[in-house]
Amino acid sequence: MSDEFFVHPYIPNSVPATKRAMLEEIGKESALDIYEPIPERLRFKGLLDVPGPIHSEAELKRHMEGILAQNDSCAEYTSFLGAGTWRHFVPAAVDEVANRAEFVSAYDGLYYTDMGKQQVKFEWASQLGELLDLEGVGLAFYDWGTVTGLSLRMASRITGRNHVLVPDTMSPERLSVARVLCGPDEMAASVAVELVGHDEASGRLDLDDLRAKISEETAAVYIENPGFLGVIEGQAEEVGRIAHEHGAQFIVGVDPVSLGVLRSPGSCGADIACGDVQPLGVHMSCGGGLGGFIAFRDDDPVYAAECPLILFTIVPTEKEGEFAFAEMMEERTSYGLRDKGKDWVGTGAGLWMIASAVYMSLLGPQGFRELGETIIKRSHYAARALAGIPGVRIRFGEAFFKEFVVDLDETGKTVAEVNAALRERGIFGGHDLSRHFPELGQSALYCVTELHTKDDLDALAVAVRDAVA
Repeated sequence: MSDEFFVHPYIPNSVPATKRAMLEEIGKESALDIYEPIPERLRFKGLLDVPGPIHSEAELKRHMEGILAQNDSCAEYTSFLGAGTWRHFVPAAVDEVANRAEFVSAYDGLYYTDMGKQQVKFEWASQLGELLDLEGVGLAFYDWGTVTGLSLRMASRITGRNHVLVPDTMSPERLSVARVLCGPDEMAASVAVELVGHDEASGRLDLDDLRAKISEETAAVYIENPGFLGVIEGQAEEVGRIAHEHGAQFIVGVDPVSLGVLRSPGSCGADIACGDVQPLGVHMSCGGGLGGFIAFRDDDPVYAAECPLILFTIVPTEKEGEFAFAEMMEERTSYGLRDKGKDWVGTGAGLWMIASAVYMSLLGPQGFRELGETIIKRSHYAARALAGIPGVRIRFGEAFFKEFVVDLDETGKTVAEVNAALRERGIFGGHDLSRHFPELGQSALYCVTELHTKDDLDALAVAVRDAVA
């Protein structure tokens, strides 16, 4: 089949006559002419070594299934990986509702066409706000790293300051994204991101280091609770008090699935909270399935005004007793201000909001408590079992939620060697920390959730014992 006359089923306007009409409209002879502004030295010369187009849906399906079959997935392996995307149980009702035809797109239509979807997002924000103990919640956007950077920027605008403090144990990926978003742009000066050390015994924030680094120029102090290394930050309230004494905002990054057993950001004095909805009924998807949220206290209108994310509210209509759902203060976002917006926002995580709204509805307060208690019991059982292996020790004590650091230094084995041995037994081991946290030596971050059975945990201990022998 000649490509000149091939109408691609997945590319709009690929009909030759349509392509010709579009080129004539803009005064171009060829689609290549559109790239004239790109300097010649930057253009690729020659042909790419890629296969030709796949002309049928059946061929495409077979091709993609062949690629996917090469993966080792959690369907065949027992996984103890976490570090930002976690395996949690997703009730069948979540998939059933989220995959309904009227919901399956992440994007909204107009108010008169997508009222049901907008109501779900309002209910999602209401549920999440109750879980976080904060009044305002913006619609989910990208991931935890993105909303961390946006939250720091938000605090900078509120305070008029350009210095923020974050823990040196925070997720390296989140830190990297936050640094980029705090860099200079056309609308605002850069925000300096400075690391605060941690106590080597407990893993908690070093309050003396915090006091030494905070100043009247600090816009915000950010912590993660639980932290990236699993540590429960029992000093959250004191950190918030120190931040407020210096006129800074207190921002808490949080795994929302922990809030059935841990104190909420709002009850610890947080002005702003952020995190990811992925643990709330969203499947892992090649590292995706992520949706970052920002929540804030609403006793001062500056928080809603400076939140860059979309806000939905409930409003009365012209008909007495009738209510509708609508976007609030759209003019403050990039949709209203376009290139003058504080930050760029979108609706790419819309489907995950719907899934997590169903999940939160199914669990309720008691369900969250039972889930949290189950995770703590199983993760601590696993930690004790691993700590009983000669040469293996658990760092930072027992104040952790679902993730914990396993130190292999005294075994003489590297994390890579142990993980390779575990894979031979159908197990994904812990996340290797040696690259980003070299001071921890050969340590791995293990994750245990409600999906791991006692047999799974016992099998892990046996496999690690054999791997380090």
